[in-house]
Amino acid sequence: MLTGGPLDVLTGDYLAELTLLILGRDRLKDPSRGYAKTFLGQLEEGLGLAADRGVKIVTNAGGLNPGGLAEAIRALARRVGADVRVAHVEGDDLLREPGRDWGPEVLTANAYLGGAGIAACLRAGADVVVTGRVTDAALVTGPAAAHFGWLAEDLDRLAGAVVAGHVLECGTQATGGNYSFFTEHLTEHLTEHFTQRFTDHGTGNPAGEGAFRPGFPIAEIHPDGSAVITKHPGTGGAVTVGTVTAQLLYETGGPRYLGPDVTARLDTVRLTDDGPDRVRISGVRGEAPPPTLKVGLTRVGGWRNEVVFVLTGLDIEAKARLARVQMEDALAGRRPAEVRWTLARTDHADADVQEEASAFLRLAVRDPDPEAVGRAVSGAAVELALAGYPGFHLTAPPGPGSPYGVFASASVDAYAVRHTAVLPDGTRLRVPAAPVAAEEPDPVEPAALPAPLPPGPVRRAPLGLVAGARSGDKGGSANVGVWVRSDAAWRWLAHELTGSRFRQLLPETARLPVARHAYPGLRALNFTVEGLLGAGVASQARFDPQAKALGEWLRSRHVDIPEVLL
Repeated sequence: MLTGGPLDVLTGDYLAELTLLILGRDRLKDPSRGYAKTFLGQLEEGLGLAADRGVKIVTNAGGLNPGGLAEAIRALARRVGADVRVAHVEGDDLLREPGRDWGPEVLTANAYLGGAGIAACLRAGADVVVTGRVTDAALVTGPAAAHFGWLAEDLDRLAGAVVAGHVLECGTQATGGNYSFFTEHLTEHLTEHFTQRFTDHGTGNPAGEGAFRPGFPIAEIHPDGSAVITKHPGTGGAVTVGTVTAQLLYETGGPRYLGPDVTARLDTVRLTDDGPDRVRISGVRGEAPPPTLKVGLTRVGGWRNEVVFVLTGLDIEAKARLARVQMEDALAGRRPAEVRWTLARTDHADADVQEEASAFLRLAVRDPDPEAVGRAVSGAAVELALAGYPGFHLTAPPGPGSPYGVFASASVDAYAVRHTAVLPDGTRLRVPAAPVAAEEPDPVEPAALPAPLPPGPVRRAPLGLVAGARSGDKGGSANVGVWVRSDAAWRWLAHELTGSRFRQLLPETARLPVARHAYPGLRALNFTVEGLLGAGVASQARFDPQAKALGEWLRSRHVDIPEVLL
């Protein structure tokens, strides 16, 4: 990013729910840690270059110890001879805040701060700003507010920056990474790629490989809050209305995208093609932020273990029943608090490859007591090796069990959090909370849907032939955004993929609350499934613990699609 072209600010998002749990355990071992150590390794190469080119660096890699990371960066700067001014933002860590009782098992308790502290540091001349838990979009709203002199009342401008920040937050997911229609981009580059590889054989030149390694996105922010998403020339991947739409739908809920700086209205976003690898974001409206801040809480939830039995050839169901009966009998004396079995029928009849003739029976157990899921489970599985179903073997030797985490959220009064900018000269500046809405906002009116397509011939086919999807996690809930690329397809999708149809296509969601939101401006639907992920990603409640592939499962389901769309 530093050598590819001009930049004003380089951001880095290092925090996720699982990351904070890991950092919390690090801090237990050593109170001086608690920040993302990998960031320092990256900065070893880039700090001097950033200083030479006048690029500011803004990152939340400070995690649970932004002051500690800021001091480590100063030491690094002295070592590499970089003349940089370092500031940091704190106040998000509420674990030991007087008067707050999160419970004895909570490892971390961090409020999601906005970008105002970052803006204060940059206005004071900081070259590097380190934060703890801020919203992902704050890494963009802070620099934009500092650059343009925006105030807390500039809601539409801030909302535009929030949307741009949301597009940037997952890096290459905006430039073709994890993109439903990735094969289209591959097809464009395959011939060129292999021609170059043949031409450059033996030269050590990796020509042509960039097409398969997307470049990172850049947001060109304008004074009115609009933005253009692009990337450095010559980097791989692509920036299209589709890739940006996919990222906009990622890990979002309803039309109101709540944040500490502003509430961005996702139903007002407009995307337009602005040239090759350029997509313009405009029209974003902002409302006052809510009076409370979200607080992320992590704790160790207990201990888990997993055994995967391989079942090969004939009588798969009978082999699975035998394994279950034998294991359940062995665990009867001290059965773990939670026992879950799943059978994945990946086997094929008359297979040419043994792995293709095999299915997988997964046993996952959880308990507050590590002894209940340790040797008691792994020993029982190993002892079946010579006494179980024919062809018995496991994907890996059973282990002793490992701790798993739980994520929960709470809320606190925004005005009660001590959001503090520690400026380059050491001055501590209390950052006031943004003015909040005086009263509850009016409900969002349901989006107007287009007229349905007229009746015509249909063909049974995968939904993904016409629709893209992007899915992800928010605590224990999952979201699936689905979009199409033509007005005709939108007329069909808006009426075909109802909430009840969604549940039918994804039976795992059938008994869970599902909310559907329509975004006609994006030709998109967004579904939120409450409780699908249990206690969050760290609890590993399902096969796909972060719901990253939930959207691709939906795209693989067969529906009756109008032939005019195929």
